[in-house]
Amino acid sequence: MIRKIDESFMRLALSLAKKRKGYTYPNPTVGAVVVKNGKILGLGYHERAGMPHAEVVALNQAGKEAKGSTLYVTLEPCTHYGRTPPCTNAIIESGVKRVVVATEDPNPVVSGKGIEKLKKAGIEVEVGILREEAKEINEDFFTYVSLKRPYITLKWAQTIDGKLATKSGKSKWITSYESRKVAHLLRREATAVLVGVGTVMADDPELTVRYIPTERQPVRVILDPELKIPKKAKVLNDGKAKTVIITKKKPEGNYGNAEVITTENFSLENILNLLYQREIMHILVEGGAYTLSSFIRAGLYDRVCVFIAPKLMGEGKSIMDLGVESPDELTRLKLKETKRIGEDVLLIFKRA
Repeated sequence: MIRKIDESFMRLALSLAKKRKGYTYPNPTVGAVVVKNGKILGLGYHERAGMPHAEVVALNQAGKEAKGSTLYVTLEPCTHYGRTPPCTNAIIESGVKRVVVATEDPNPVVSGKGIEKLKKAGIEVEVGILREEAKEINEDFFTYVSLKRPYITLKWAQTIDGKLATKSGKSKWITSYESRKVAHLLRREATAVLVGVGTVMADDPELTVRYIPTERQPVRVILDPELKIPKKAKVLNDGKAKTVIITKKKPEGNYGNAEVITTENFSLENILNLLYQREIMHILVEGGAYTLSSFIRAGLYDRVCVFIAPKLMGEGKSIMDLGVESPDELTRLKLKETKRIGEDVLLIFKRA
C-alpha cells in the first residue's frame, strides 16, 4: 500500500519535471512534492539554471507545515554550492521526516553524497521509486555528465522508400504539418539544432521552434568546414536565435551575429567537445544525409527519431554509405516507441 502511494506522488513529481524539459540546461529537470497525512502541501519544479531547485520551491510553498512531512523528488538532492545553495540544507532545516528519491544523481559532486547527508541528519531516505522513468526524463543530463559530451538525437523525415530529399537536396516538405509540430517539440527539448552547410544551402532553414509555444530557441550549429554558408542565409540574419558556425577556415568579413569557431581538427569528437565546453547538453542533428551518416558511422548518437511519410520518391538522397560489407555489420537499433501522427508514422529508436 505504501509503495503504491509513493509511486502515485512520485508520478506527480515526474509530471512536474516534464513541464520544464528543455529549459533547465545544463541542469537536469526535476520535480518535487511535499506530502503530510495524504495532503499535498507543496509542489515544485526547477525552472531554469540559477533559479531555486524543485525541492526548495516545494518546501517554500509548504512553509512550516513541511515539518514531519514526506518529500518526493525525482533526482537526488544536491549537497554542494553551485549556482544555488545545497538543497540538502533546506531539506534538513525544514524538518522533513522522510525523503523519497527516484534516482541517484550521476554527477560525482553529488552522487550518493546528498542521500548520505540526509541520512546522517536522521531523515528516513528511500531510493529507487520509478527509477527508470526518472532516468529517462533526464537521459540527456545523464549522458552529458557521465560521458562529458552532449546527448545526441538524430532526426530525419523520409519517404517509405527511404529518401530524405530530392536529387537536388530539397526536403520541404516530405512529412505533414502534424509531424512538423512534433519535430518542433524535439527542437524545443534540445539545447542546439545541428545541420551541415549543405542543408542551409539547399533549404535556407530557420532552425527555430515555430509551430509550438516556447520560452527559448535552441542554438543553431552549422558544420561548414570550407565556410561556404551564404551571407544571406536566414540563420545569419534573422536574429531569432544564436548561431554557431564550426569551420576549418579563418572567417573573412561579417557573418552576422554568428559565432564562428575555427578548428583544424574537424572530427565529430572534437566538435562535440567544443560544444560540450559551451554547455550544449542535448543536440538534435537534423541533416542532411551526409551529416547524419557521419554521426552514425562514428557511433555518436543516443536516440534516432524517424518520421515516415506514405510517399514514394524514387531517386533522391538517403542515408549514405556506412561502410557495411555484410549483414553482420549492420547498425542495430532498439525500437522504443511507435507513434501515428496524422498520415505519418514516427519511429523512435535507442542504440542497441
